[in-house]
Amino acid sequence: MNAANIPLDHLMLLSCMIFVIGLAGVMMRRNVLYILMSLEIVLNAVCLAFVSAGAHWGKADGQIMFMLILSLAAAEVSVGLGLILQIHRKHGTLDVDRLKELQG
Repeated sequence: MNAANIPLDHLMLLSCMIFVIGLAGVMMRRNVLYILMSLEIVLNAVCLAFVSAGAHWGKADGQIMFMLILSLAAAEVSVGLGLILQIHRKHGTLDVDRLKELQG
């Protein structure tokens, strides 16, 4: 069975659209949890770009970068959720604007 031949341009366009959606989420959201979720969307867009370029050129480099980004994302989630729990316990909110006011 042959793999579907999707042009690299279409995959890169999809990756760019997902990246822009994630970037817009980072810029517009006020909740720290939603900001971290938007960062995950950005990382997934980069992973899609690496894997599609690697598949287009017939190299395993894109999949290697995907594994590296995947491990980075797992570490970011664990540290980020730990920080979110501590911020919520200390301040009672996850709103970025309210946290800026509490700095003093």
